Amino acid sequence: MTAADSAPRTARVLTGYRPEDGFMAAELDPPPAEYVWHDEHAEQQERRYGPGTGYRQWLAVDARDGAVWFGDTDWRAPQEDLAGQLPGLPRRALGDGTVPAPGTMVQLLGHLTHDQQHGCTWRFFTAEELHTLALRILPAVQRLVDSIHRIGPDGELEWSAEAATAWDDIEHTTTHTLGPSGTLHWPRPRTTPAPAWRVEVAAFLAANPELCEPSWGVASDAELDAYADYHPDTGYGGVPGRTCHTAERRIEDGFTFYGNRAALYAYRAQACGDRTPTDARTWLETTETGKSTWEAAKPLGATLADVPDCVLTDLTERFQNAAREHGLVLTGLSSYLRRLRAEERAAVDRQLVFEGEEVERLENLLKEFRAGRNRTVTRILAWSDGRGDAEIARLASMPDEYVSEWRARLNDDQTTAASGL
Repeated sequence: MTAADSAPRTARVLTGYRPEDGFMAAELDPPPAEYVWHDEHAEQQERRYGPGTGYRQWLAVDARDGAVWFGDTDWRAPQEDLAGQLPGLPRRALGDGTVPAPGTMVQLLGHLTHDQQHGCTWRFFTAEELHTLALRILPAVQRLVDSIHRIGPDGELEWSAEAATAWDDIEHTTTHTLGPSGTLHWPRPRTTPAPAWRVEVAAFLAANPELCEPSWGVASDAELDAYADYHPDTGYGGVPGRTCHTAERRIEDGFTFYGNRAALYAYRAQACGDRTPTDARTWLETTETGKSTWEAAKPLGATLADVPDCVLTDLTERFQNAAREHGLVLTGLSSYLRRLRAEERAAVDRQLVFEGEEVERLENLLKEFRAGRNRTVTRILAWSDGRGDAEIARLASMPDEYVSEWRARLNDDQTTAASGL
């Protein structure tokens, strides 16, 4: 059981944001009334609203454990600094995929209402009113916390169709209206069924099992994440988009898919059965059992750079069989072995480049020395000092006949030159 599994997940208002705590953590600072106004006749857009109209109050939800709290922004700060004043991201900024850590979501509250009788009216809420509102959304928060996908040992969050619908209910519940006398009204909390256009990827794959790839069963976390992270220029992304693109099938428009990563992780978990998915590199490089298995299985007298695909396939089976004895399934094993072989072959390529450069350098150097030796032999032969070809050849480290042929050519050249005078 991971820390994410054992943490309490009960929707609740955090201590410090309740009446019994004296709202000691809730430090609200709304703008004075004279800074909140609207002048529709102002010629310049920036002068139509008072500086206090940018003030925002918010509710925050920790989707990991159900904690709810509230706060506000600094109305004096520039509007472009709004995101930096919030404890998390608003729902629209989160998309429908993985929720960034630490999993805090923000519901910005609306303050402006408009009618013909009163015109524009800004209503800012007290700590008591925000606490009451927080209590009203707790059922929807509990539904969100219970239904959002949790992936991997760290419990990474990913939107589900149910959780996204629960957030819609939170948005509905936190949208206020004002009565004719200025009385504050909140909508009744609701529990809306997930609409048909919101589809879980796991349900999509269950309905189309022929689209599933067996390789998912032994894929690493990174490989599953990369498969789910599919964003074509047109059409659906994620697992449905990728699988249908591969199978040359089309999905009707109008759906939104949820739980891409969760569906792949669930597929792998089902394929592994009662065995534990374990990263191949970690097991082979850091555990005693894995390291001894590697030493016993690696090819004798050869490196991975020299083995063909069939040997890698055999190694994959041997490693999986060894891991199975310990209740494990090695994930990403095939990619790991191929990456190791590619790295070793890249090292061989670099060695070849070095050797080629050295050969070229030495050949150029040899060419220079050979030319110099030839010039020196020519000088000595021109002296005609009585030394024989064998003696000169010994000095030049070359065969006797080379010097003899050289002397003959030199004599011929001299004879030709003399006859031309």
